[in-house]
Amino acid sequence: MTTDLPRGTIQFALPARARELVESVCTGTFIAGPGDAAWADSLATAEGLLCSNQIPIPAALMDAAPHLRVISGFGVGYNNVDIEVATARGIAVCNTPGVLSAAVADLTIGMIVMASRRLFANAAFVREGGWARGEAAPGLGWDLAGKTLGLIGFGRIGKAVAERARPFGLRVIYFDEFPDAGSGWDDCSACLLDELLAQSDIVSLHVNLTKATHHIISARTLALMKPTAWVINTSRGPVIDQPALAHALANGTIAGAVLDVLEDEPPAPDDPILTLPNAIVFPHIGSATVETRAAMLDLAVANFVAVMSGQRPPECVNPEVLERALQRR
Repeated sequence: MTTDLPRGTIQFALPARARELVESVCTGTFIAGPGDAAWADSLATAEGLLCSNQIPIPAALMDAAPHLRVISGFGVGYNNVDIEVATARGIAVCNTPGVLSAAVADLTIGMIVMASRRLFANAAFVREGGWARGEAAPGLGWDLAGKTLGLIGFGRIGKAVAERARPFGLRVIYFDEFPDAGSGWDDCSACLLDELLAQSDIVSLHVNLTKATHHIISARTLALMKPTAWVINTSRGPVIDQPALAHALANGTIAGAVLDVLEDEPPAPDDPILTLPNAIVFPHIGSATVETRAAMLDLAVANFVAVMSGQRPPECVNPEVLERALQRR
């Protein structure tokens, strides 16, 4: 077995402390990503890849990286990686869940309050001079107390949202693919997806993007919702059929949407969702706090360093491959 340090490809700049950790376990090539001319050459010999979860990792890339043992992504999502191919190749795919739950849950509650009190419309009314000109203000908002919040996905982030919803007097119901997801959460009720959609005043999505969750919000499911209901999405853009949502918003099928993620990011300038007065869109800021991004970076580095040094990583999407991934090749 070779005793020299393995090679690694690192797709973003690291602070000094993190760089020292990485370079203690590998010979690192720091590179901008697929647009960099040295990207392919670097991956040809790399045993580890530390990168943003916005970088596509298809089968072809893994074919071009025959020594790859770990893909450590900066972010909780891993739909950028062909997991089946990575698992077949014995490549550990790591992500950074948990450390961003609080930030995403905080944003979700903020989005719900923004929708209920029409904060965006009222701020625009002032900023655009309507108040100063004595024009009629936007319509009244609505109280959260007594309303039903439906959570699609009741994992770490869904539970963090439920916890924050309690002081507002919201009734919380949830749909999750795992029947025991709500164990210990007796004040939150499990229900079928269609039941959740029909009952909820606010529907908030907190799922990974998988084949099962792709377009879980569609024309069919939107038609089940109350005309006064709002959709909140801080998970992944493609869990919503965006053209169907735009149509539902334009036609009053539902009252509004607050979105931190879109099917295509960044969106085209003429994307219909950007022009609708009842759609509020943010540029994917769910984890965008100084503290959360630092914690995400620390975890992504810890995952990378662990596998590269033959140790079990703190987080791994496909742990069944670890026995193979921890061995040099």
